[in-house]
Amino acid sequence: MKFEFSTTGRIVFGPGASEQVPGLVAGYGRRAFLVLGSRSDRFTPILDHFAACGIAWECCRITGEPTIEIAQAAVEFARRAQAEVVLALGGGSVLDTGKVIAAMLTNGGDLSEYLEVVGQGKPLRNPAAPCIAVPTTAGTGAEVTYNAVLGVPQQRVKVSIRSPLMLPRWAVVDPLLTHSLPPELTASTGLDALTQLIEAFVSNQANPLTDGICREGLHRAGRSLQRAFEDGGNAAAREDMAIASLLSGMALANAKLGAVHGFAGPLGGMTRAPHGVICGKLLPYVMQANVRALRDRAPNTPALARFDEVARILTAQTMAQAADAVAWIEKLCAALALPGLRGYALDEEDFPAVVAKARGASSMKGNPISLDDQELHHILRQVID
Repeated sequence: MKFEFSTTGRIVFGPGASEQVPGLVAGYGRRAFLVLGSRSDRFTPILDHFAACGIAWECCRITGEPTIEIAQAAVEFARRAQAEVVLALGGGSVLDTGKVIAAMLTNGGDLSEYLEVVGQGKPLRNPAAPCIAVPTTAGTGAEVTYNAVLGVPQQRVKVSIRSPLMLPRWAVVDPLLTHSLPPELTASTGLDALTQLIEAFVSNQANPLTDGICREGLHRAGRSLQRAFEDGGNAAAREDMAIASLLSGMALANAKLGAVHGFAGPLGGMTRAPHGVICGKLLPYVMQANVRALRDRAPNTPALARFDEVARILTAQTMAQAADAVAWIEKLCAALALPGLRGYALDEEDFPAVVAKARGASSMKGNPISLDDQELHHILRQVID
């Protein structure tokens, strides 16, 4: 067996950990570029401390999922500001944008040159500028991944820029920053983390390090996602989900994902659905399709036992099997009031285009078995309503 494992340079976790951020930024220079979301009032103490430390800063705000154009504009802003360090405080979209900016500060040219699928896929040559990633949601794990996802509205798809040179220098994970998340965001981001843990665990690129990470993350998400949704002030549940999200990012960066995320890129570009909603709706049906295909075409694969193990972890039942995991996730999605994708403008006539685009997605390469077009169409029919 051969494998590699990489993650963010340093990880700081715990309630109140974000208080360390000003000192970390000051360690990299006096010109900071901040990437924030729509709700930045909670970061006023950090910004006040910058002034006291003599740190000059410029700021851009990411209020939705970033497009290539938005990211390129932010890169140009940061270049004009001669930023020495990038601080990204927010959800996955903010963190991804921060990683893109840090990468492009030290690598010349236009962003489009480095994009997969729609660009040239040019490799980064230089390590990114120092980037400090501070998540305010518990879902993407983007603080410890080396890719960033950007929308391409003209082609109705989402694509990545990807390189180990993009890993942030620091990930500061403070569960207290997630307490104000509304229930719908708690649900969608949490389902993203759960999906990433399951897909990395059953991936054809799983390894002993990611296995342990996924088991721990699944245990925490399984017991706490619904609790965090129902009571946002539950500190123990919020901490569990912050850890689960962190672990899911470490896992996906080193073990790949699968068909859920293979679908998620095209569906995210073709509909208005949030990424986590797409993942949650797809997850039980992709699992069901994978288990059926493995039993039919690869009955001796160890992946089947992994699906059974997922069931045992999530249900806390020692005799549970894959079908029990599917049922458990369906019940969870119902409790989280997850809507169908038709309400986000997905129609049956879109299915051929979705399937064609999904086949070209990098995440499909990690799926435990190759699913045929008929199987992929069947999955889509199950998630539309």
